[in-house]
Amino acid sequence: MARRNSLIFLTAFGLLLTGCGKSGLEITKEDILEVARDDANATKSECENVSIKERKGSYIVSFSTNGGSYEYKIGKDGIIKERSFKCGAKEETTETEKVEEPVKEEKSTTTKKKESSSTSFDDSQQQAINAVLTNSGLEQDDVSDITCSLDSNTNQYTVTFVLNDVKNTSIVDANTFTVISTILG
Repeated sequence: MARRNSLIFLTAFGLLLTGCGKSGLEITKEDILEVARDDANATKSECENVSIKERKGSYIVSFSTNGGSYEYKIGKDGIIKERSFKCGAKEETTETEKVEEPVKEEKSTTTKKKESSSTSFDDSQQQAINAVLTNSGLEQDDVSDITCSLDSNTNQYTVTFVLNDVKNTSIVDANTFTVISTILG
């Protein structure tokens, strides 16, 4: 009897290992849509005119909400490569972000430094800046007015820059240098 139970256990364990041995993740179109909705802070019921198209190893996801329309280029690995947002009826587009920034902060940061190339950053700040630029599909030369500051209470960097006269603000985890959120303002 003990031998039979051992055999059943070993067979089940072998099947479990076989299932774990598959290489690569299979991400569905619904998973990709969830990544985009999560980034836009939009619920399923808020999204209209949803479109998911497959192109060159990526998915192009677009949808609209009461706040505007979103378009994402998301890799088959589930990582956002590009994003754009059109606010309401405006035709303004950027390759980075979503709208959620308080007006108060917008005004206080627009008067910050104008020289981006002469500003020097420590290694950790530069790593946070690089994470934001990579997440946005940009190079440091593409943007201006870069600032980076660490909030020691939350252990997060705030990176701001201007692209096409639009200020972008991103929050980066100081431990993993992962972009947590990005705001277009």
